[in-house]
Amino acid sequence: MSTVTAVPLRPIAKGSLTKLWVGIGLLAAAGVGLAWHTTAAQVAMATPPAEFLARNAKRSDVKTTPSGLQYQVIREGSGPRATAQDVVLVDYDGKLANGQTFDASARHGGPATLPVGGLIPGWVEGLQLMNQGAKYRFWIPPELGYGPQGAGDGVIPPNALLVFDVDLQAIMPRNAMGMGGMGMGGMGGMGGSPHGGMPGQ
Repeated sequence: MSTVTAVPLRPIAKGSLTKLWVGIGLLAAAGVGLAWHTTAAQVAMATPPAEFLARNAKRSDVKTTPSGLQYQVIREGSGPRATAQDVVLVDYDGKLANGQTFDASARHGGPATLPVGGLIPGWVEGLQLMNQGAKYRFWIPPELGYGPQGAGDGVIPPNALLVFDVDLQAIMPRNAMGMGGMGMGGMGGMGGSPHGGMPGQ
């Protein structure tokens, strides 16, 4: 006749099982969310810019110019409108289609001072749509950005769609700063900036 040794088990406190399952559920949801975000970013980068822009153009809050530049007014300005001859003080954040920031004025210590006429075509056109005090989001097709060569030693891939949030803080005549066509403000010559590596410059 065999005897079975009983191992005393501590009873599970009331509600602990529920907490355990809730914890497991939250971990699973976080894992699914992370996987979805990673997949969505990869899909965004793999989507041809023309396809993305065609879909984006259907949004009621997005306007498309004849050149193909798309923009959304986040905040209207009430000051003067920028021209190609002006120098502007801007805060900006530049992202790739997957949402990855490749350059931002904050990385260089704050707002950047830039000559409107010396930037990539998407910026030249976009800034001239803005009044001082405005904040816009721009979707810049490759032909108005860095084209087939990309920029920043691979930071911006060839034929990349660019997304910029631009806050136009001040407008000054070019000669007010004695820039003579130069002046990077906080840009530091980064190849992925709206100034550095511009096609045809």
